[in-house]
Amino acid sequence: MEVDNTKLVRFLLTFFLGFIGSYIINHTDLKPTGYRSRTAAYFFLTLVTFGAYGLVASICNFTFDSAAEKNIGYAKE
Repeated sequence: MEVDNTKLVRFLLTFFLGFIGSYIINHTDLKPTGYRSRTAAYFFLTLVTFGAYGLVASICNFTFDSAAEKNIGYAKE
């Protein structure tokens, strides 16, 4: 299985940096075209779920599909 480097970077930023990583993704070319990162959601949901949401969102960056109606951590613009 070949992994897109952009997806790998988004995974690492989200997993290790959470809120800050989401902010970086949203304001660089790492942002998927046509989507915006839910920066506040990463922060609050990661706190409330004791890190579980951050882990799930990080994993979902590997399975991000621009054709899908919904993607965890992203909203259509």
